[in-house]
Amino acid sequence: MKNVTDSFVSSGHWPSAGSFGFNTDILATNPINLSVVIGVLIFFGKGVLSDLLDNRKLRIVNTIRNSEELRGRAVEQLEKARARLRKVEAEADQFRANGYSEIERDKLNLIQSTYKTLEQLENYKNETIYFEQQRAINQVRQRVFQQALQGALGTLNNCLSNELHLRTINANIGMFGAMKEITD
Repeated sequence: MKNVTDSFVSSGHWPSAGSFGFNTDILATNPINLSVVIGVLIFFGKGVLSDLLDNRKLRIVNTIRNSEELRGRAVEQLEKARARLRKVEAEADQFRANGYSEIERDKLNLIQSTYKTLEQLENYKNETIYFEQQRAINQVRQRVFQQALQGALGTLNNCLSNELHLRTINANIGMFGAMKEITD
């Protein structure tokens, strides 16, 4: 780690106290910055991310199980409705002369209400799954960002020794002094 900090502090990479400049070589600076950020994210975020994903997976699986149970109940209700339909059809044969059209309407209403109930349950299941997925994604994003930020701050704090910190401050004071003399 000492070699890394020495390479950043060496006089060849820092402008002299009398001048100020920017490194405009994008090809030299961006890949280094990106590789450092990606390395920090991978190093500090992989354990937390896998734990979060495992927990979310369990929650989603439980939600799917609950939805399947709801679907099973809906199928049971459908079977009961079909049994009632068969019963109504038997009664319709008996009372055909008196109220055939009324019974037929009741039958269609019963079928329609059952299908509507099934559609509502299926929609509820799909909405619940989508909501849980979105919530999981948002939580994972937030946790990864927090972990990456904490890891980067920890790495910076570990890399900055008192001597390096004082040398950086003195170099910046010298640059500001030179800038003030130029503007005066």
